[in-house]
Amino acid sequence: MDYLINTIKGLIEQSAFNSITYKNVIMILVACGLLYLAIKKDYEPLLLIPIAFGMLLVNLFPGIMAAPTVSASGEYVPGGLLHYFYLGDEYGIWPSLIFLGVGAMTDFGPLIANPKSFFLGAAAQFGIYAAYFGAILLGFTDGAAASISIIGGADGPTSIFLASKLAPELMGPIAVAAYSYMSLVPIIQPPIMKLLTTEKERKIKMEQLRPVTKLEKILFPIIVTIVVVLILPDTAPLVGMLMLGNLFRESGVVRQLTDISSNALMYIVVILLGTSVGATTSAETFLTASTLKIVLLGLIAFAFGTASGVLFGKIMCKLSGGKINPLIGSAGVSAVPMAARVSQKVGAEADPTNFLLMHAMGPNVAGVIGTAVAAGVFLAVFG
Repeated sequence: MDYLINTIKGLIEQSAFNSITYKNVIMILVACGLLYLAIKKDYEPLLLIPIAFGMLLVNLFPGIMAAPTVSASGEYVPGGLLHYFYLGDEYGIWPSLIFLGVGAMTDFGPLIANPKSFFLGAAAQFGIYAAYFGAILLGFTDGAAASISIIGGADGPTSIFLASKLAPELMGPIAVAAYSYMSLVPIIQPPIMKLLTTEKERKIKMEQLRPVTKLEKILFPIIVTIVVVLILPDTAPLVGMLMLGNLFRESGVVRQLTDISSNALMYIVVILLGTSVGATTSAETFLTASTLKIVLLGLIAFAFGTASGVLFGKIMCKLSGGKINPLIGSAGVSAVPMAARVSQKVGAEADPTNFLLMHAMGPNVAGVIGTAVAAGVFLAVFG
């Protein structure tokens, strides 16, 4: 009987009920809220489900993120499962592989056909620099402020990559904020777009893009890699992998690599990255004043980036004699292809016969490059 009682006591002492705190309960509720948004509302489920589940796991069992240790007797004690997943974030492996997959899935044709899109992609990066100065004013260090500011580009992998280099202690809140705002693009952007444009501007129909030759599509990733990496070598892991994936796609001779990069490999890495990022949000590290500041700054940065893209689109509209729809400027943030779809949706609400998707893809993919370049600038300055 004593054996049975001691066994039951041991099980109770080892259960999560014995160590869980009210902060853990709050984080578990947050995780369930994110799962609701992902499953019920279909907000970036590929990202939010693994992130939210990682958050759930670490707040039920913190040991799943424990680092390996050596006991007093010299025995090696292995770390938790998600600790080893997290090493891929820490060393910048998963973000770079995500960029490889994005490159393999992305058609840079609209950007090549309309190089002016680069300006719209660059304009949308103003949100990054606005957030940087805001973070400095709130007391963050240069490296932390730079990492937080990348949230304004709506680019989760780049946010993780930069945070791993400049502010690893803030990687969890930064990554969760970045991916949350990416998933909320269809909610956050439309009110800003409508506020800054007139109905007449939203109805502008753009001319069909010129055909892009295969040679142009093959040369583009090679030339961009050479130019960008020569100027900012620190961007090589992100820009290099993005352009390598795109070269797989456009060369037409390595379909197996294209399929693997854009499908199986991409989804495997999303699982590893998402769960490990979510697992950095233990109650002790996430429920702090710094996290609230990061979430607020991320929202301001994202709103600023959307607004600056639309406003620059209005300028280009005037200079072109009304040939450019300002709505495509909002797609200059890096959420591919979500932001481009939002431009299409808002334009179609004003005129159902208006098709802006391919025009918006130009600034959208330019924004991916622009955010990586902004991260390279911060690494060169503060790294």
